[in-house]
Amino acid sequence: MNQSDLKAPTWQLSERARKLTSSAIREILKVTERPEVISFAGGLPSPATFPAERMREASDRILRDSPAAALQYSATEGYLPLREWVAARYSVNGAQIRASQVLITTGSQQALDLLGKVLVCPDSPVLVETPTYLGALQSFSLYEPRYVQVATDDHGLIPEALTAELTAGARLLYAQPNFQNPTGRRLPLERRQALAKMAQTAAFPIIEDDPYGALDYAGEPLPTLLSMAPEHIVHLGSFSKVLAPGLRVGYIIAPEELHFKLVQAKQATDLHTPSFTQRIVHEVVKDGFLDTHVPTIRTLYRDQCAAMLAALERYMPQGVSWNRPEGGMFVWVTLPAQIDSMKLLAQAVAQNVAFVPGAPFYADEAQANTLRLSFVTVPPAKIDEGVARLADLIRARV
Repeated sequence: MNQSDLKAPTWQLSERARKLTSSAIREILKVTERPEVISFAGGLPSPATFPAERMREASDRILRDSPAAALQYSATEGYLPLREWVAARYSVNGAQIRASQVLITTGSQQALDLLGKVLVCPDSPVLVETPTYLGALQSFSLYEPRYVQVATDDHGLIPEALTAELTAGARLLYAQPNFQNPTGRRLPLERRQALAKMAQTAAFPIIEDDPYGALDYAGEPLPTLLSMAPEHIVHLGSFSKVLAPGLRVGYIIAPEELHFKLVQAKQATDLHTPSFTQRIVHEVVKDGFLDTHVPTIRTLYRDQCAAMLAALERYMPQGVSWNRPEGGMFVWVTLPAQIDSMKLLAQAVAQNVAFVPGAPFYADEAQANTLRLSFVTVPPAKIDEGVARLADLIRARV
């Protein structure tokens, strides 16, 4: 029998699997692998920031001094010294975070999935910003929520929009206060204070997802929601943006009653995050390395952001607007109303430039005339060239 004579299996997929869709960003990244494409699409950290030599030295020490423990199964909660380091790092502004609140996860994307498993039921309301992180929408969607969009403006989520009517029955509020993906917005102090106050009496947890907080260009971070209401906020963090994403090490800081349920969900998912990579992270960060390493990342990203903002100012036609981020990795662009950025993308790729259309970042009522640009992996000369090409395509549609 030839291979071609074999029939594909007619197995039944779950209803959940049939509803799965591919990430628009991941599909775009397949195109951007071509070396000639100037890609503003991926939210990928710059490889120039990866401390490869320090990680190699850490790996050597671990495999020399504690190979059995590093290569063996370990506790679901995570490597205790790393959990203690995270707890100490967040015990600021009077907040006392305990290691028993920290769960090490396989990237912060797993943290989102675990929260979906533990908190979301079919058709239960989930509150999200407008727009919001696409990866969160993908994770929560597996559990079939009913999304409720919360109004935002140029400063981020508007706390006053969280009325009793809007939040009725909500299972969680998902927010990124620092340099949000996709908009790059940072929530002002007074809005943080309002959300922290709300969290203390809300019937649902506020999820503070903070992968970009360390990347403020001035090095002057605003306080986390966690520091303002440590027993009422669920905080997600990651080493992907400050060390390397390939390690896949993130964490959840949660009140202990929720932490226990998250641990149970993780046991059923992957038993534990790899022991070896957890130990590498701890070995690298334990002596204060991030305090000198992160400023070099900020400087690089600040300069490349400045190059992108200058190019947008130089080339974009009338009717196009964008934010001026104070940190992070993204610029959010709004086009004239008649331009659909999804259609624009096909033309842009033909001109060897790529971006992420804005529509997939909306849980509902998508604004098709928006797009996200990431500048951190593109050198300034290429940023200028790519923005010029993109501006020519937009000008032809205005």
